[in-house]
Amino acid sequence: MAALAELQARLGYRFRDESLLQLALTHPSIAHEQNVPAPHNQRLEFLGDAVLGLVLSSGLYKKFPDSDEGLLTKSRARLVNAGSLAAHGRALELGAHLVLSRGEENTGGRERASSLTDAFESLLGAIYLDGGLAAAQEFILREFNADFSELDISTAGIDNPKGELQELLQARSPAAPAYELISAVGPDHDRQFICAVLHGGVELARGAGKSKRAAESDAAQAALKILRASAAG
Repeated sequence: MAALAELQARLGYRFRDESLLQLALTHPSIAHEQNVPAPHNQRLEFLGDAVLGLVLSSGLYKKFPDSDEGLLTKSRARLVNAGSLAAHGRALELGAHLVLSRGEENTGGRERASSLTDAFESLLGAIYLDGGLAAAQEFILREFNADFSELDISTAGIDNPKGELQELLQARSPAAPAYELISAVGPDHDRQFICAVLHGGVELARGAGKSKRAAESDAAQAALKILRASAAG
């Protein structure tokens, strides 16, 4: 199909088995809409997540030979956070090619960050199955070249509660934490923001700050304190 040919040109990778690319672009809502078992991209997403972790871990290991495993882990978490992966999916215009249910289409599924993140990881799984690890590695390193160049590993473990929370939660579940602005009150020169951090739709904690970013960081710090206390007890 012409649309898939255009996408493959943008990817810089041509599939031997184009059905793998089609599967990577098929959202799970298709199966729910048809109410019958139907192939979708969640298995490929699982595989792509593992391939991405391996390739980036290897790249970080080689690029920063003097860094310990803690800094390498935090740096990898920065590279693979949900916002980053959604941005990669958006830059590749994956949303335009997603196969969605009518309901998902009508509620903005093509631009939803979670859909773009899942599609990007599914694409990596598809490339791995189609062309092997070398092909997947070449694609991933090309996609993340700018991210690697801008990465400052010396600050990876410093005052980064959001990164630490994501790392902790994603060790238990592939879902990333989400942040929600609860309120913003006060005059422009002295605003007070309240944000909540959620995981799997469940609120973990709330935080406050003079900016949305500061409130999110405070919420992440509060969630870390709660989770660590729970684990210790």
